[in-house]
Amino acid sequence: MDAGKAIFETVDRLRQRRTGPLILELDLTEGVTEGPPTDPLAAVLSMRKTRLADVIGGLRRARQDSRVKGLVVKIGGPPLGLAMVQELREAVLHFRASGKLTVAFAETFGEFAGGTVPYYLASAFERVYLQPSGDVGLTGVAVEQRFLKGALGKLGVGYEVGQRHEYKTAANTFTQDHMTEPHRESMGRIVESITETMIDGIADGRRLDPEKVRELIDRGPFTAGEAQEAGLVDGLAYRDEVYDELKRSAGAEANLLYVSRYARAAAVRKLPHPGADGIALVHGIGMIKSGRSGRSPLGGGGAMGSDTISAALRAARRDEHVKAVVFRVDSPGGSYVASDTVWREVVLTRKVKPVIVSMGDLAASGGYFVSMAADVIVAQPGTLTGSIGVYGGKPVFADLLQRMGISTEMVAEGANAGMFSPSRAFSPEQWERVNAWLDRIYDDFVGKVASSRDLSRERTHELARGRVWTGADARANGLVDELGGLEDALALARKRAGLSDSAPVRMYPRLNPLERLRGPDSSEDKSAALARMRLDAWGPLARLSAELGLPAAGPLILPEWYTIR
Repeated sequence: MDAGKAIFETVDRLRQRRTGPLILELDLTEGVTEGPPTDPLAAVLSMRKTRLADVIGGLRRARQDSRVKGLVVKIGGPPLGLAMVQELREAVLHFRASGKLTVAFAETFGEFAGGTVPYYLASAFERVYLQPSGDVGLTGVAVEQRFLKGALGKLGVGYEVGQRHEYKTAANTFTQDHMTEPHRESMGRIVESITETMIDGIADGRRLDPEKVRELIDRGPFTAGEAQEAGLVDGLAYRDEVYDELKRSAGAEANLLYVSRYARAAAVRKLPHPGADGIALVHGIGMIKSGRSGRSPLGGGGAMGSDTISAALRAARRDEHVKAVVFRVDSPGGSYVASDTVWREVVLTRKVKPVIVSMGDLAASGGYFVSMAADVIVAQPGTLTGSIGVYGGKPVFADLLQRMGISTEMVAEGANAGMFSPSRAFSPEQWERVNAWLDRIYDDFVGKVASSRDLSRERTHELARGRVWTGADARANGLVDELGGLEDALALARKRAGLSDSAPVRMYPRLNPLERLRGPDSSEDKSAALARMRLDAWGPLARLSAELGLPAAGPLILPEWYTIR
């Protein structure tokens, strides 16, 4: 009898989950991943993380689902990039516009720390709740850089670098002891542009005057009580109190369900016909390098391998059921040669079907290079892009080695055979070769931007010179076409391809288990787009190795401190 009752209750619970009202839930404390796993290690590491595409797609579907009564999001944990926050914010605002309840809850928006970006996300929700012991670190936007020239000099380390041009400041960490005027100018405008965007968003979400928001930023941070009094939060409550109130609003029978679970279940129920026409989605994430995508087992971010991305674009280009391609780019750049390889595949793909680029947090330097040939470029206002320029050089350890009692001798054939050795400086003749190389890359970069974006070389040079732009300023200057996120890019791709709003989106490359196991027959095979684990990578030191000019990196790179969190 007890067994029968247990079975009945289980069946009833399952029925309720299938047919009863739902409150969608999103926990940001585990972070959000930008794209699909690139290799087995990435798959394991991202197992518990929510994918951005699932959140965006799930909330889009839920707007029309009468079962879904509301959304609750816990904000906190690892900081999210500003463009990803804007992507989430946009999805929440669309969901909220459908008339459904949206609730944001945080234990704190910064515990004795800044919390402007997470609070900016929360301001998109109809109700914002804060734990009574929490704070609202609404303190504004600051970008700080440390300069190592003095410390390196004391160690006997020099750094020889050439750059094109004055705004290409990636190497300034090692060559300067302060911000140059162009450096300060560009960083000042980035901070100003981001602040303007966040003030407008917070003012609109909280129904406050923009000047009032600016005044509050200057007064922050706020204790919980002060934040409620200022109208920044709607109530002070613990998690159980917030969820109890939410369930009362949605009905006693409402079930909680993670957005990602909802999105995947809905996708399974509405699997498109294998032969249905649709959109290919290709993700290009991380530093750009030659070879295949992947990540190091030592840690650090993933890499966008030119072989992997090129194979994915070729596969999408040749698939008769793919009517348009969305190329999602989230990259600070890297190798010039690898960037040019991907650029070529974008050009070839665009000749036969529309290509829309959707930019993430970063699509700068090499990240802009691989994007610029698309039919349309879509970026968030807070995306960091541009950085059309190049730098190159090397560290020189001669004095350090001498102080340590280490002597170096070289036997070489060829006047410039040892020019890239860090144990000696460039000769005047070698500097000529370095500068010729920099000029060639810069001229090629500027020329391709001018052609792709229908700008004169003179105007392109004005916008280039290595300068980083926010997405908002890039659009105003013609480097970006539209402001928006991945959902906007997919909608635009469907429209360009003449497809319905419900046309399927497929990740590329599309490989069955057998294709993954047997490997590619040739570089033309779509399984050539498989990623790998990079045993030869610098791991957590990949970014530093890039900025030091070490071989694993490339000359088109944006430094980590540009990321706004």
